[in-house]
This record gives sequence, structure tokens and C-alpha cells, in this order.
Amino acid sequence: MQNSQAMALSAALLSAAGELTQRIHEGVVARGFEGLRPAHGFAFTRLSRGGATATDLAAHLGVTKQAASQLVDELVRKGYAERRPHPDDARARLVVMTERGWACAHAAEESAADAVRPWVERLGERKARELLDQLTAVAPDGPIRPTW
Repeated sequence: MQNSQAMALSAALLSAAGELTQRIHEGVVARGFEGLRPAHGFAFTRLSRGGATATDLAAHLGVTKQAASQLVDELVRKGYAERRPHPDDARARLVVMTERGWACAHAAEESAADAVRPWVERLGERKARELLDQLTAVAPDGPIRPTW
């Protein structure tokens, strides 16, 4: 692949990711979950796998532990997450999603389906699944990080 093609591919993927992030966020807000930023959604992707410590979140988001702790404070204050004793480390606190957090995550799933529906209509079901397979092959495990 030539440099110009690599740059075009990079730009297309970044544009699609930015649009997708914005459309999911707008869909979440439209479903009644206000006061959130896309960064909260990126945190939910980590918390949805059985919870996480602030240190885990910091690594997942690519931010400092202090920034992750502030984000956790905000999620707790808004009722989307709660702190619990960590089952394996008495010094750590496990951050888990509340019922409201899970409802917001489900709203994000619905919003994601709405956001990619035009892509599927344009590409067709088969090519959309191939795109998923190809993107998963090059980025199998994330982490999903904010783009700021």
C-alpha cells in the first residue's frame, strides 16, 4: 500500500470512528441519559466486563489514575456506577455499573445499531459482516479509547 493510500485509509477509519462516537452519544442523550460525555461510554466498555479498579480504567482509557478517579467520581455521583470492596484486594475498590449504568449501556447498543444501519444499507449485509471481520482481525481486543 502506498503512503497516500495508507493516509487515506487512516483518515477514513478516523472519520468513521469520530462519526460513530458522535452518533452513539447523541442516541444515548436522545434516550434520556444526559450529563454524559463519550469518555463515559469508553469507561462503560471496561466496566461492563465485571467491573474495574480506577487503575484498570486508567490503563484502558490511556489517562492518569487521577483522571480515571475523577471520571469514576462523576459516574458514581450521577448514579451510573458504584464502588464496592474488591474481592481480591482489600486495599482496592471495584467500580461496577449500577442498574442505571446498564440501562445507559443498552441505550448505547441501540444507538450503535441505529448508527451503523446506514452503513449496512450502503454496503449490504455480507460486506458489512466482512468489514467487521476484517476490522476485528486488525484490532481484536481494543482497548476502546477516547479520541481526545
